Amino acid sequence: MQSANERNSTTGNRTTVERKSDRELVVTRRFDAPVHIVFEAWSKAELFQRWWVPAGSGLSLLSCEMDVRTGGSYRLVFRHPMAEQPLAFFGSYLEVIANQRIVWTNEESAQGAVTTVTFEEDAGTTQVTLHERYPTTEALEDALAGSAEGLPEQFAQLDVLLAGGM
Repeated sequence: MQSANERNSTTGNRTTVERKSDRELVVTRRFDAPVHIVFEAWSKAELFQRWWVPAGSGLSLLSCEMDVRTGGSYRLVFRHPMAEQPLAFFGSYLEVIANQRIVWTNEESAQGAVTTVTFEEDAGTTQVTLHERYPTTEALEDALAGSAEGLPEQFAQLDVLLAGGM
């Protein structure tokens, strides 16, 4: 998968998913909301859990713990109908600058990426750029075949949440 695009029929916003190198994935989308509102949706567990799980994935979010600050941590636990046991995803926040940037680790495996999300406001809209750097080419390939496929749907769900006033 080199790139994929998804169009939201109500706003015309587009999510782009691009492979930037053998270990990097970049996802972008413009949201029709000011930066402080979009940042809240990424940094408050009660909002994050309402949009992060792609509806079409078959996953259900069992718990969402987030301490979004530099040095903080997160833990998300999912149930998938094909898995006997719940799946946990967890890591640490390396850098958090309100309304500008969140950087976190994905520590559930040695193949986890470091994720950086930046927020840039322009005339009341917010450009979100999610950049993931994987430790190996194989780890990126696995992500492209799995979790990365849900990113356009996740971002579309965030668009709906923002449009509804959260």
